[in-house]
Amino acid sequence: MSATVVAEVKEQVVDSVPKRIKELQFGILSNQDIVNQAVLEISDRNVYESISSGPNRAITRHGPMDGRMGTSSKSGLCDTCGEGLKECNGHFGYVRLALPAFHIGYFRAIIEILHCICKGCSRVLLEESSRRAFLRRLRMPHLDNLRRTGICKAVAAEAKKCKVCPYCGVINGPVRKVANHPLKIVHNKYDSFLRSTAKSKVAPACKVEFDKTFETAKADNPELEKHLRKAVDDMNPLRALNLFRRISDTDCELLGMDPKEGRPEMFIWQYVPAPPVPIRPSVQQEAATTEDDITNKLGDIIQISSLIRAGLEKGQPVQVLMEQWEFLQLQIAMYINSDLPGLQQQNVGKHMRGFCQRLKGKQGRFRGNLSGKRVDFSARTVIGPDPNLGIDEVAVPERVAVNLTYPERVSRYNIEKLRDCIRRGPKKHPGANYIVEKATGDKKALAVHARRGTLDVPARQLQIGDIVERHLEDGDIVLFNRQPSLHKLSILSHKAKIRPWRTFRLNECVCNPYNADFDGDEMNLHVPQTEEARTEAIELMGVKHNLSTPKNGTPIIAAIQDFITAAYLLSSKNNFYDRKTFAHICGYMFNDDSIIDPDTGERMSIELPPPAVRKPQRLWTGKQVFNVLMRPNSRCKVLINLDAKCKQFKSDGKKWAADMNPDDAYLVIRNSEVMCGCMDKATVGDGKKDSVFYVMMRDFGPDYAVQAMNRLAKLCARWLANQGFSIGVSDVMPSGRLTEDKEKLVQKAYAECDKLIADLKNGKLERDAGCDEEQTMENRISGILSAVRQQAGDICFAELSNWNSPLIMAKCGSKGSNINVSQMVAAVGQQIIGGKRVTNGFQDRTLPHFPKAARQPPSKGFVKNSFFTGLNPTEFIFHAMSGREGLVDTAVKTAETGYMSRRLMKSLEDLSSNYDNTVRTSSSGVVQFQYGDDKLDPVDMEGKAKPVNFERTFTQAITTTWDNQERGLFPFEILQIAGQLLQKERHRLPRTDLFGRPLNYKDKSDYGIDQDDSERDFSDSVEKHIRFEAERLAATRRRMKMWAALEYDDRIDWDTADEGLPVELNAANAIAKVSRRALDEFIRLCLTKYKRSIVQPGHAVGAVGAQSIGEPGTQMTLKTFHFAGVAGMSITQGVPRIKEIINASTEISTPVISCELSNKESEQAARIVKSRIEKTYLRDIIAYIEDVWYGEGCYLNMRVDQGTIQKLALDVTMNDIQRAIKRTKGLKLPEGSTIKTFANHFRVYVGDPENATKRRSAKAKEEEYFVVVQNLKRNIPDVVIKGYPQATRAIIKKDDKPNANGIEEVALLVEGYGLLACMNTEGIDGTKTRTNSVMEMKDVLGIEAARKTIISEINEVMKGMDIDPRHMQLLADVMTYKGEILGITRHGLAKMRDSVLQLASFEKTPDHLFDAAFHMKKDRIEGVSECIIMGQSMSIGTGAFKVVRMLGLKEEQLGKRQPLFGGCFEAMKNVAAAA
Repeated sequence: MSATVVAEVKEQVVDSVPKRIKELQFGILSNQDIVNQAVLEISDRNVYESISSGPNRAITRHGPMDGRMGTSSKSGLCDTCGEGLKECNGHFGYVRLALPAFHIGYFRAIIEILHCICKGCSRVLLEESSRRAFLRRLRMPHLDNLRRTGICKAVAAEAKKCKVCPYCGVINGPVRKVANHPLKIVHNKYDSFLRSTAKSKVAPACKVEFDKTFETAKADNPELEKHLRKAVDDMNPLRALNLFRRISDTDCELLGMDPKEGRPEMFIWQYVPAPPVPIRPSVQQEAATTEDDITNKLGDIIQISSLIRAGLEKGQPVQVLMEQWEFLQLQIAMYINSDLPGLQQQNVGKHMRGFCQRLKGKQGRFRGNLSGKRVDFSARTVIGPDPNLGIDEVAVPERVAVNLTYPERVSRYNIEKLRDCIRRGPKKHPGANYIVEKATGDKKALAVHARRGTLDVPARQLQIGDIVERHLEDGDIVLFNRQPSLHKLSILSHKAKIRPWRTFRLNECVCNPYNADFDGDEMNLHVPQTEEARTEAIELMGVKHNLSTPKNGTPIIAAIQDFITAAYLLSSKNNFYDRKTFAHICGYMFNDDSIIDPDTGERMSIELPPPAVRKPQRLWTGKQVFNVLMRPNSRCKVLINLDAKCKQFKSDGKKWAADMNPDDAYLVIRNSEVMCGCMDKATVGDGKKDSVFYVMMRDFGPDYAVQAMNRLAKLCARWLANQGFSIGVSDVMPSGRLTEDKEKLVQKAYAECDKLIADLKNGKLERDAGCDEEQTMENRISGILSAVRQQAGDICFAELSNWNSPLIMAKCGSKGSNINVSQMVAAVGQQIIGGKRVTNGFQDRTLPHFPKAARQPPSKGFVKNSFFTGLNPTEFIFHAMSGREGLVDTAVKTAETGYMSRRLMKSLEDLSSNYDNTVRTSSSGVVQFQYGDDKLDPVDMEGKAKPVNFERTFTQAITTTWDNQERGLFPFEILQIAGQLLQKERHRLPRTDLFGRPLNYKDKSDYGIDQDDSERDFSDSVEKHIRFEAERLAATRRRMKMWAALEYDDRIDWDTADEGLPVELNAANAIAKVSRRALDEFIRLCLTKYKRSIVQPGHAVGAVGAQSIGEPGTQMTLKTFHFAGVAGMSITQGVPRIKEIINASTEISTPVISCELSNKESEQAARIVKSRIEKTYLRDIIAYIEDVWYGEGCYLNMRVDQGTIQKLALDVTMNDIQRAIKRTKGLKLPEGSTIKTFANHFRVYVGDPENATKRRSAKAKEEEYFVVVQNLKRNIPDVVIKGYPQATRAIIKKDDKPNANGIEEVALLVEGYGLLACMNTEGIDGTKTRTNSVMEMKDVLGIEAARKTIISEINEVMKGMDIDPRHMQLLADVMTYKGEILGITRHGLAKMRDSVLQLASFEKTPDHLFDAAFHMKKDRIEGVSECIIMGQSMSIGTGAFKVVRMLGLKEEQLGKRQPLFGGCFEAMKNVAAAA
């Protein structure tokens, strides 16, 4: 590899731009290069001189550790350059081999070349015409690696077909590696002649000559004759080398090589390079030294090579030489790659590491040292909670702070501070550890001065421009990370706060993004070392800029656990406080008696709101604490308006308005005043966009949200500590009545189960669709018993006290659920293992404690006890079984999802949005013309994947601009004004065709659609919402007996229209008034939010998409779930299904075709269609089969059951059955067999094999007639008489809910493949029929259909995870943008990306590097992986833009540019004129 050298740069602000490596060229060294780069030839296998001893033994000259190749000891110097280990990287040596050897890395390539060339004249085996055509294609300019590889494959395929060389006429056969031998190649020259079965074949002359060479051997050994056919040519390295040397340069091009860079003979070792000593150091021990594997192997190679050389000189027997030559090749192969199959059994002993092993795998060079490195300035310790810290702070222990430093440059502003730091020295915080002097660049350690007590000297000598490496101090920017880093929020930037003790502490609100808890978790802390790094950390990774997750835009940093409990209890509607207590509680959340406004920096006092109750005593409510929390001062601009359902909200139809909910479970906030409702997980927790902090962040900026969260953390921690909240055994003690109710529930369930079991035994059980009786019973029993636990939970909720701690936690959502409470108090419930009740572990029973074949709930894993009462032994083991399953599932899932996430990340890492709105790869290939079709960023979505929540924005606009004096608009005015305001936006987006001709604005045809459609749709949706509000106002006016005024009527004087109705007007205004200011504000807010949510150029959409799919994957199960509504049909779900989709598997585990029926309402019609698709076997429709014997022979008699045919709605005649039997291939009807049909019978007369006219084998004649008949009798019922071959079964699925006509609609689900056949089946609507197999969709309906299927299938599997559809669209586009489906695997990645380094850093590292060297590939270092490996900034994110600046050149400075040969022509003219 050749590369430009880059100087090390680590400045705080870099003004001289470092050189960038533009591209890497891979290639292979010729023999001359290997010798030229080496400083010596290694010819002695001994490392040390045999005469010396002791630790300082003399190293052998020309040995494997010769000092001229560098040194591996810290004190030694290199004999070549005289430098130490730090400065000298070492120098190469070389070993000259006695005989050439195959290079194991290029072994496959060598075989491929030998395939393609003539083994006589070394020309490529192509006709002249096709040779020229291929050369033309290979010499096309701008040919990328993928296309070049494709052409070379075509050349190889064409050459393999050629059996006789078109140039020299020599016969060529296949070239193969010998099985069970790692390095032997043979040429089977006469393969096609030997394989030919033609009677008239004539041996070619050379074959006859070849056979004659065995005459003498045959005379000595008669056994040889048998094996003569197996005789082949041995292609030893020497022969291959001579062939390769004769290959012409143009033929090298056809073989996929660049003859200027390298030729085929270079792939055969003649000289082996010996790597520098520093990369294979000796390990010093007391008495001896241990050498590296590579040094030992090098010694072996030298020794065996010298043996062969001596043997050649002395004339050893050929047999011995060949064995030694093979052994030499094996040693060289192990030197390169010690993991080869076929090498291990020959070399018994300890496993060694070759060069390939050093490169590949997680610990190899690529993944272990280039893509990821160990770093300085990092710390790791246990974490703990501290609610008194801000959410953007982290407490760093003092002993960590004195070790971690930040290099601060001295200026006149900070010189005194830094002098004080130096005086305190390296041990006392806040001190300093080193000084780097500007003048000399020397680094002085202050520890030396501290020991001498002379710290004042460097402090006095400090100059402006010096750099002081000072201790970490309060306010420094640090990066905080917890592994596993599943998404970008697993590493955020905090401000350091130096505290005593030994743990990192963080505010509990920030646990969610890290997925951290305090049961012993450890976290890592990194200190960025330059000003740019700090700025990027604050702006891009700051906690306050990452309050919501890029997965879907929901808040992820919010109140958790205790905070939610405290907020819930405090905001309860029965809390009243006097002034002293209320002020005290408000004091909990502030640091002093005033606050600082984040926008203006102004200090504001804290104002108490007016009391809620004035007489007989002034009292404030708990809800008013939250008014102060949101808006402590009336000058503060935070005016929150929010209507949100709390966790316990249950809608009871039209009985109550939502805000009159009797449970106080509907939160209404107007202008930062809580009107009703309580604070719980839904309103202050994470995961909901209707929460207080989210609204604050979206409407007023993250700074206000952070302040409010900090206040909540302090308030809740302190209030709850004073209030007290604990849990004890008394909380889970059931009352007598609860126990009785539970017992009744359980007994009732047992009775129902017993009835089901009895029905099954008596055959009275009606089967569910697609299930047998046993499955039906199991499904129903499981349903009954699962309901018991749920009902028991409901009883608990009703029975337990309102002050029951577990109940409070479950209600407010801080921890636990109804089920947890019910398991502690009432019953643990049914244990499910593998999706079923506990299966039999002993013979016919689960445990020996139960009778055989018991199906009752207790014997199948139903635990009727609660954790409070305690489990009996059988219940305990059932519970332990399902617990074990959970643990195993988790362990397996972690590995699966980890690998899946890594593959997704590698495939999507370099996708970014560009300044032209496209999403492109790093090599500028377009993947999407607009990100997610609408260029919007998922993190800024306020609604469900929509940029604005219109309902809330409208309420915000109305409430913040409310003025009783301002006139409300009439509905028609609202529509007119809105139309005028939005018209300005629409003028910006005129619709034109491809030639710039104007089209109708609303033209939605394929011809008219363009890239601005999403923006136009947004304007339309704003107008639609305004129309909805105008109609609401009109309806309200109608109810008040006023003019509806939805349309302008010039007959009405609108100024006086409402004059006589003051009461009605006030009522209408109170309900639905819209003022002009409110309307303007609403439209302004909508347009601002839309523009703010457009994705930023440079944004790494691919990486974020990969994390957004990979991170939720860790929470998914591994199980398969049953298809909704169809009990017997299980469909692969969870992680295995995601793997199938992204691997682009051709065979999937549960393929299902969903067929839409033309007649959805008739079940009979569905049965007819089902019978056309589903495979029907002969055994399904015959009543019996019998063999009837008579004098002349035998026939099989079968009666067709017409009743069954009618029930199955089959369209089958006797002739169809006859044809099906004749058509079936595997039946083997003997010759002379005939089929005769009668009314309902048909007979198969079996022909006697003895009477067959055809010549049959002796074995068949021996077979008795009886055996033939019995085989036929056994096999004939399996004949398929109707249905599609790949459709295993079809199931009719009924909808649970009736349609408009009151009929339950039916659909058909087909298990198996055969989409095309199903689409064309009569009775099925082919346009609405689809399958879940992506590859089949692609084959039948094309690549766009496949893309749509990928999106819908991933969405189906992850529907509970709430992932923004844009992420799934991007993944689907990456898999399909090349026009074929590429899986997210190493094979798919190789087709997507052209980069050697990226592929090498993913999987199969050595293979990619050898391949790159063989094809002389270039890597342009554009993608993310490559830039990280080369230590360069990447072209996404902050590296996406280029700066164009004015050069300020005057016009006269810019002369006219001369053409290349312009001057020559002038000179020639002058010469001609002179002549």
